[in-house]
Amino acid sequence: MAEAAEKPDFRSRFLQGVEHFNSREFWEAHESWEELWLVAESEAEQFLQGMIQMAAAYHHVQRGTVRGAVRLFDAAMRRLSAFPPGYCGIDRSRVEAQALPHRAWASEAARRAGDANATAERIGADEYPRITVVDLGEMPPREQW
Repeated sequence: MAEAAEKPDFRSRFLQGVEHFNSREFWEAHESWEELWLVAESEAEQFLQGMIQMAAAYHHVQRGTVRGAVRLFDAAMRRLSAFPPGYCGIDRSRVEAQALPHRAWASEAARRAGDANATAERIGADEYPRITVVDLGEMPPREQW
């Protein structure tokens, strides 16, 4: 396990991931949160994994690889459901609310695509959800994650 001194600054990396997510840079959000997830030693590990999976689901949606998106939406929603809405100082309610119809859309697009690995169907840029930062005081201190 990594020593506490080796851990990156949670707040800056987590918020960097939020900025990437809100800019529809889902792979970069995934990467920011993964850096934290790899050294997390508390319940934050499961939360971060859920956020990574949500970002990855939307990355698949952007690429049109909708089969992967469906599995990742399911995994993300399952993991995130264990955490209160304001966990880590963010309001992810819009993300979760929009993920449900986006998961259904991806499932239907995958069905229509049949054996194809990808689909040309996409959701509109304005349909992607955004994460709202509500309380930076809720970020875990370095020694507690």
